[in-house]
Amino acid sequence: MKRSSYVILVVCLQCLTSIQLSSAHLVDTLRTEESPSVDTTHVNPYKIGAIVGVGATAFVIGHVLVNDFWWKGEKSEFHVNWEQDWKYALGADKLGHMYFAYASATALGGAFRWAGMDSAASIWTGAGIALGYQTYVEVRDGFSANYGFSPGDMIFNTVGASIPVLQHYIPALRSLELQISYFPSEKFRQGGYGSIIDDYESTTHWYSLSVYDVVPRTWQQWYPPWLNLALGHSVQGLDGNGGGQHILYLSLDWNLQRIEGIPSWLKDVFRYLHMYHLPAPAVRILPNVVWYGLRF
Repeated sequence: MKRSSYVILVVCLQCLTSIQLSSAHLVDTLRTEESPSVDTTHVNPYKIGAIVGVGATAFVIGHVLVNDFWWKGEKSEFHVNWEQDWKYALGADKLGHMYFAYASATALGGAFRWAGMDSAASIWTGAGIALGYQTYVEVRDGFSANYGFSPGDMIFNTVGASIPVLQHYIPALRSLELQISYFPSEKFRQGGYGSIIDDYESTTHWYSLSVYDVVPRTWQQWYPPWLNLALGHSVQGLDGNGGGQHILYLSLDWNLQRIEGIPSWLKDVFRYLHMYHLPAPAVRILPNVVWYGLRF
């Protein structure tokens, strides 16, 4: 995934969380159709202005930070990258694109919901902005001799941005959430990468399933709603030309927003926090079995 995407995502999440925490009532924006704590009779122009300001600031900061070292190389006519698109990271970069689009659409959708938009409008707006930004990045790559436009990246950008929309219309999909986590790889610790977010071997993408939502109703009386199961994917031994191995993990996952009795503002914080996979007991199931007391 592009470093600019991470920069802007982090800035957006931090700023949007700060804005929402200033409100007296916070809502679980994608898990309920309507909430009595949100006024949907009109859109609050001041909140919309704050969201636009935060988004524009995040975009400018991210663009300035990465423009010199990401797109500063040799320019070219617009071209498509077919040769290396699926090789150099064994698809881990595609999962990164899907995660960023999903997380951006989720955060933006929640912000517009807070501003007074109804559920459908907020989700569609958030998804549209997230996909629009990712398209901008890919088009810029298309004019770079070192990269090129990636059809694979755009497919996964579209899938990621679409997930919150699909979850809105198909309730069964709400039991699944995307996450990410980092733990320094050996190559990173040896100085092989300037930043951990450039190292796909340090990155794990997770798919967290709310077990409570899918078990029979008779089981729900004893199964804790805050305990999920997550499937994680990472890679190792990448050589940039298709070499390396896929790694799969099965892990517990803490869905803290579903702890009963916590205040609504803390539930909202945990909602965003759940996009990061917190350390938990896990087992590696591919390429070999390894048990972890805590997998970071």
